[in-house]
Amino acid sequence: MKSESKSQHVGKVTHHELKQTLGTWQLWGIAVGLVISGEYFGWSYGWASAGTLGFVITAVFIAAMYTTFIFSFTELTTSIPHAGGPFAYARHAFGPTGGYLAGAATLVEFVFAPPAIALAIGAYLHVQFPGLEPKHAAMGAYLVFMALNIVGVQIAAAFELCVTLLAIFELLVFMGVVSPGFQWSNFTKGGWSGADTFSMGSFHGMFAAIPFAIWFFLAIEGVAMAAEEAKNPKRSIPIAYVAGILTLVVLAIGVMVFAGAAGDWTKLSNINDPLPQAMKFIVGEHSGWMHMLVWLGLFGLVASFHGIILGYSRQIFALARAGYLPEWLSKVHPRFKTPHRAIIAGGVVGIAAIYSDELIQFGGQTLTANIVTMSVFGAIVMYIISMLSLFKLRRSDPNMERPFRAPLFPFFPAFALVAAVICLATMVYFNFLVAIVFAIFLALGYVYFLLTRHQRETAPTDALLEE
Repeated sequence: MKSESKSQHVGKVTHHELKQTLGTWQLWGIAVGLVISGEYFGWSYGWASAGTLGFVITAVFIAAMYTTFIFSFTELTTSIPHAGGPFAYARHAFGPTGGYLAGAATLVEFVFAPPAIALAIGAYLHVQFPGLEPKHAAMGAYLVFMALNIVGVQIAAAFELCVTLLAIFELLVFMGVVSPGFQWSNFTKGGWSGADTFSMGSFHGMFAAIPFAIWFFLAIEGVAMAAEEAKNPKRSIPIAYVAGILTLVVLAIGVMVFAGAAGDWTKLSNINDPLPQAMKFIVGEHSGWMHMLVWLGLFGLVASFHGIILGYSRQIFALARAGYLPEWLSKVHPRFKTPHRAIIAGGVVGIAAIYSDELIQFGGQTLTANIVTMSVFGAIVMYIISMLSLFKLRRSDPNMERPFRAPLFPFFPAFALVAAVICLATMVYFNFLVAIVFAIFLALGYVYFLLTRHQRETAPTDALLEE
């Protein structure tokens, strides 16, 4: 099947091109901005099951997985700088079926992450403006940031860089403000799943906390979707990825340790706003620092929400351009040179998810929890396929130009692959119903894939995927 999309491509010219405008700093802003909302909320739920010390071990394991994954993934991104990202790598390695699996998994990750963040934005605005319905605010966020992405990637990336820098500044302010009350004994008390000493039961809590540790770093790989819009992807993407993952690791450790050492961490373990509540331990509820954190905390959510819209739109665009989705989704705006139809299509799905309580709220989990879990399933499956693609291409295409080569090959990609498999098995065990729904999505998509072979045979030439 690997030659499926080649036979009728000769002599065709694609009119589905993106504009190359992004520099290294903008790509770094996208890399960090895609993820930084994970520093503000979500991760503290891991304390509820693993405790602070147990979650540190889980978080370090996940940080190691992401670090080795990004160093390995960068080889693929620079070798095949394609808007489809993982879809393009898997298609090159395993043919159309491999491309479908990677593309579908990535699509699930990037289409389901934004509604979860939009709901968090809506909940935050509801606190400030009680008369505002959170879901309506979430929909409003979609409309605003879809429009911003349509206007142009240069403007969108500049905005992303600004809000990312503000979000980082806010996290540093948080750590500085709570530092006078820092007590290591607060962090370690009951640190093993609520107990002061480690036991075999602590392992259960650490494995259950894996999704919340993943939330620290989820979606950093989305920079790959902006590769076709980078001015010099072979140089700028490695710098952006490496600097991005190092930035996020430092921030994740800092935020987690300073929050847990500020007071009674058990009061932070089941809430959506751990940072403001941790700050209350030190400065009180009515401090000016407290109000600043609450307001500026929105920047972290906005940075990730806006960045992931950019990511999902490029994934939809690339899949449609290659014939895996309807061709009309690959049209580029004649003036702004952005995939406007893909941006709108992903937004429609996200807004529908926000208002689909009865369909998505199952298995005893909240709407947001199930949406996040679905996104994580897509991410983990994509990580596995990407690492398999790296190994396959090293064997099948040894002469491919590789501006950046994964360090310590094969150990880095092998560790990332094994860690991702462990995460997937854990996720299935603790979230079986969501796993079933995810599998149904992939199966239905595969049926569509089988029924639309003609779309791929008549799709425009994609030189980056042709041999």
